[in-house]
Amino acid sequence: MSTDLTDLDAFGLLAAATEAERAARLAEVHKLDVLATWAAAHSSDPTEGPDGHIARRVGNVLRQLGGDGTPGVQDFCLGEIALARSTGVTATSNAIADVLDLQHRLPLTWAVCRRGECEPWIARRVAKLSRHLPLARVGVVDSAVSRVIASESAARVLQVAEAKVVEADPDLHDERCEAERRRRYLGLGRTDEHGLRTLIARLEAGDAAAVDATVHRVAEIVAPRHPEAHPDELRALAFGWLARPAELLTLLLEHTQTGTDTDDPELDLDREPQAPSRALAFPADLLESLRDVDLSPLAPKSVLHVHLHEAAVHIGGVTRVEGLGPVTLTRLAELLRHHTLKVQPVKDLSSRVRYTAYEHPESLRDQVHLVTGGDYWPFATSTSRHVDLDHPTPYQHGGTGDDGRDPPPAQTGPHNSGPLGRRHHRWKTHAGYRSRQCGEGRYVWLTPHGLGFLVDHTGTHRIHPEKARLILEAPPGVDIYVG
Repeated sequence: MSTDLTDLDAFGLLAAATEAERAARLAEVHKLDVLATWAAAHSSDPTEGPDGHIARRVGNVLRQLGGDGTPGVQDFCLGEIALARSTGVTATSNAIADVLDLQHRLPLTWAVCRRGECEPWIARRVAKLSRHLPLARVGVVDSAVSRVIASESAARVLQVAEAKVVEADPDLHDERCEAERRRRYLGLGRTDEHGLRTLIARLEAGDAAAVDATVHRVAEIVAPRHPEAHPDELRALAFGWLARPAELLTLLLEHTQTGTDTDDPELDLDREPQAPSRALAFPADLLESLRDVDLSPLAPKSVLHVHLHEAAVHIGGVTRVEGLGPVTLTRLAELLRHHTLKVQPVKDLSSRVRYTAYEHPESLRDQVHLVTGGDYWPFATSTSRHVDLDHPTPYQHGGTGDDGRDPPPAQTGPHNSGPLGRRHHRWKTHAGYRSRQCGEGRYVWLTPHGLGFLVDHTGTHRIHPEKARLILEAPPGVDIYVG
């Protein structure tokens, strides 16, 4: 029976808050228990049975998602449980890895979780932090964390976990530190709703210092152009110049001396010129030769896919830029103002060209992506163009045509094409999933255990399995829309 919270006094509300938090923790534990039970039901090695060679060939092998000492999980079982949870496969795989670690490697910490005395997400973080440790050493982490996870803040618990991970195997920690030093990278985050994006780089210390010096110098130069900008914003603007090497080099050549960087040269007539920055100093002969060089070939070349409605052009509105997200027309103009543009013809999405060949031509790939917007697997997160292009109704090769030798014609086209990530493609082909394209950008799925889904421009929707079968088994060319 639910309680009307407005009838509770302060003490009652405090008690309700405590109970609600404990209930939420136990609900999260139950979700993890369900995943662990599903994993246990699919922990036998499919390659050891009579069809083992087929299982291995198509990829249904045991995968060890968790750390040392955890049981393997059949690869093909991951897709369906993810769909049942309405989540992506990666998130579900990570959750299974965490709960298997907790059950088999961190049992003391897992016992605290099961009593509802701690946040399960903290325990999952500890499981991830300690996953690389051998089973014989991870008990050091489990013992220490289980004593503090119910009584300390998340930050302190994770500090304890990090220290105990090092203590558990110092030699392994040193090896991992050395390996990390060799893992330099530069990564881009997702574009947010404001059209901004985070860039993270891991560099050699010297390179990082040089980049910082260059950004600092450019920020000094462009500061008079942005009088309202705060220092962090100026550095971000300066960093953007690194993407335009021709303009950057021109800017630096025009400001080779610090202290003379305003846009009004009259303001600097009485100032003594300062020495060029050591990080950006140019020999005099190089300076003169560079001033006469055509720097336009240094401009970066890229393809930008912009989606906008006709009304947005005439009355203003929002456009969507692939890889960047939604931006206003004003922001788009700012984005493009430094570039020489070549506008490609607009795709006619009403084209119904069909092909007999198995391969999808590039023009068709582009058209299908524009209609679907990305991976057509239920609840898929990828909107990338770099995925496989699948035939939802499997392509029939030679020997099935009217003459007994040629395949049926026109199997490849916008009527029977959908983008799929490589793992989703493999599962669809070999793991017992059925799919069919049933309209433009509209797909139906039936999983091995009978879960039905409809994927269209509005997202993924669960449908009754019988409705899914009705759509799947309709005559060729007939698209069924069920309520």
